[in-house]
Amino acid sequence: MSRIKEFCKNSIYWNLFECFFKLGLFTIGGGMAMIPIMQEKICDERKWMTEEEILDCIAVSQSLPGVIAINMATYVGYYKKGLKGALVSTAGVLLPSFIIIILVVSLLRTIDENPYVQGALEGIKAAATGLIAFAAYKMGKQTLKGVFQWIMALLAFLLIVVFGLNAVWVILGAIVAGEVYAAINAASLAKEGKQ
Repeated sequence: MSRIKEFCKNSIYWNLFECFFKLGLFTIGGGMAMIPIMQEKICDERKWMTEEEILDCIAVSQSLPGVIAINMATYVGYYKKGLKGALVSTAGVLLPSFIIIILVVSLLRTIDENPYVQGALEGIKAAATGLIAFAAYKMGKQTLKGVFQWIMALLAFLLIVVFGLNAVWVILGAIVAGEVYAAINAASLAKEGKQ
């Protein structure tokens, strides 16, 4: 028994599984609501990544197909321990949802019309919205440091919310705009260096 405890304490694979299992178990509201909690666990508590690295993880995970929480778990697991780490982290974040969904669906059929259940679901939705807003605020504070970043963030918001443009096209457009911006900056720095 002590060998099992020692393995669990010292194994990075177990630590990855446990961390993402807990995140999957206790984070309500989906992938976006997980972001602030993931940042706290991965950067502050476990020190697996820096704030800058986790922002890169979020950006990559958001721009890929699939659920951001699963993408982030896979990214962090791969970052720490390659393919095995990615598989362990992904299994950890998926397993709680799998178990809970099966239990909830079987139970919900019997209590679907209960006003207390409906009220609880409304409260959960509101709390998840607050978590997502907090994640956006925290990411914005860390990322939006210049005029270009603010313009891109506001433009992306307007294109998605007001004009209903698909987020994929906004991300692709932001990549192109970022590359053009970087090229212009590099050219102006090179020009200043020659003078």
